[in-house]
Amino acid sequence: MPAHSLQDRATGALIGAFIGDALALGPHWYYDLDQLHADYGPWISDYTTPKAGRYHAGMKAGQASQSGVLLRLTLESLVACDGYDEADFCRRIDTTFFPLLDGTPMHGPGGYTSQSIREAWRKRVGQGLPWGQVAGNADTTEAAERILAIAVCHALQPAELASAVTGNTLLTQNDGTVVAMTVAFGAVLGMLVEGQPLDTTLSDKLMARVKSGALPFHAVTSGNLQAPRPGETEAPSAGRFPSPDALLSQSSIARAAVDPDIRIEPAWKVSLVYGMPCAVYHQFPAAYYLAARFADDFESAVLHAVNGGGQNLARAMLTGALAGAQTGLSGIPQRFLDGLENAAELLNLATQLAKRINQRQNRTAHAK
Repeated sequence: MPAHSLQDRATGALIGAFIGDALALGPHWYYDLDQLHADYGPWISDYTTPKAGRYHAGMKAGQASQSGVLLRLTLESLVACDGYDEADFCRRIDTTFFPLLDGTPMHGPGGYTSQSIREAWRKRVGQGLPWGQVAGNADTTEAAERILAIAVCHALQPAELASAVTGNTLLTQNDGTVVAMTVAFGAVLGMLVEGQPLDTTLSDKLMARVKSGALPFHAVTSGNLQAPRPGETEAPSAGRFPSPDALLSQSSIARAAVDPDIRIEPAWKVSLVYGMPCAVYHQFPAAYYLAARFADDFESAVLHAVNGGGQNLARAMLTGALAGAQTGLSGIPQRFLDGLENAAELLNLATQLAKRINQRQNRTAHAK
């Protein structure tokens, strides 16, 4: 498989996310960096076993957290249905995932169940509410972590990507800003899978898709965010996010990552700059920064995400997807695959999906 082919990038994005998740399992949620270093040393470079009394205690190095479990479930649904099918996804959650939960945090596959998943479980299982009425207002990245597979699957179909990511996010999280930022993250990942660079031009390309109607963000400005033209008819805002701001930070962050006057050293301290907590407005900027700074270095990107502490599992998973999409599977060190539990199964699923994306592109090219 040639480096940086569409199939290589798609597979790299998916496997990169699984690797980021597993790398951060042991040192997850250390907000005291001195304690993190006392437990794991000054630099974490590989999979580690969670300490007793910590999150995910009892699990082994290289295993998946619940985020990885849900990403795999989503990937399996996409492969089975050749695209996003909400009914199939919900059926899998109902029959194979929710029965493993009891509504408490320190329980369930992966050793910990996050807020939005607990809320959805209580409403769906405890109260018997239908899908569409079980979402909560958590401002975290749980939806973003599983929609990574949807964004990869529909990378060549930006309108379908945005619709599917919106729908899947709303199953568990209904805060408008969280949904908009999650859709934006999916759109960025889709563009990297296409082969676009995470650089200072990316936001302009995203805005072009807003103008064309492919991305559901409301914008009144003309090119390069200039004032609207006098008398120009405003596009309807119904069904669109209120503004395109969630698409505009990526290029400025990419600019900062290469600006010699702006240095975060060592790079793991990006967590201190953008914030260590779980909310999307802390996590996404840090992932964008690391992926832009280490565009051709998967190992550095994901390990700096892990070593930043706090909610490093989400940071590493999101960074792993962005970095893997840029380096491709061919750019991911073999040792990360060797230490990842169920790596062969995950690679098989990711390859199946990537091949279908490649076939879809070939069919489209031949039809033109």
